[in-house]
Amino acid sequence: MRCEQVADQLADAATGQVLLEEAAAEHVGTCLRCQAEMAQYRRMLRVLRALRTEVLEPSPSQVADVLAALSAAGEQRAVDGLLRGRRVVYVGGLAAAAATAAAGGALVLASRSRRRVGLAS
Repeated sequence: MRCEQVADQLADAATGQVLLEEAAAEHVGTCLRCQAEMAQYRRMLRVLRALRTEVLEPSPSQVADVLAALSAAGEQRAVDGLLRGRRVVYVGGLAAAAATAAAGGALVLASRSRRRVGLAS
């Protein structure tokens, strides 16, 4: 086997929940690169498990700062939502005005062409 073929199995095998296939286990037994990668996975898992038990207590000022930032972000989203809603209304109004102008222009052209036809007869 080659390192590229074993690489996908190393992360699962490092947890101990999955066993390597026989050919992959033989390869890891003789390949220093794959052994080092397996060791890195195991070390990372140990560190992640240690982080689970570590509790960080934020200072009271940090909690207030986070709550203030969340409040400001919520207000900004509300304002953005209102502006977006108004943009839709503005665009709709412009479209209606353009349609009205086009219809009016068509009526003017139609009435001019009728006058010319009436004068020619």
